[in-house]
Amino acid sequence: MSYENCVTREHIEVWNEHALPTESTPVTLFAILRGSLLPISIWIGVATFAFFIYSPALAAIEGGLFLLFFLFSFSRRRKNHSVKCSTYGAIGGVFKQSMAGF
Repeated sequence: MSYENCVTREHIEVWNEHALPTESTPVTLFAILRGSLLPISIWIGVATFAFFIYSPALAAIEGGLFLLFFLFSFSRRRKNHSVKCSTYGAIGGVFKQSMAGF
């Protein structure tokens, strides 16, 4: 398996029943962002609300929190994957985990 296509091959045992093509298919950043519209909307909505209602510093703190989560997730994935795969996985992971309580 190519490291560039590792995003599509997590949980391979679930997909052994021919639910996906036999070869790895690359995932684009647009596909990850399109699948994360609700978390993106919530992050942007909270930042906008904080910026206009409270202060720009609070919006900057939220942005820093997102960046901290991204860097932590990226560094955990980087040990076994390429930069591209780690970036896509970190972005998707932060959005996924930010919606875990809903």
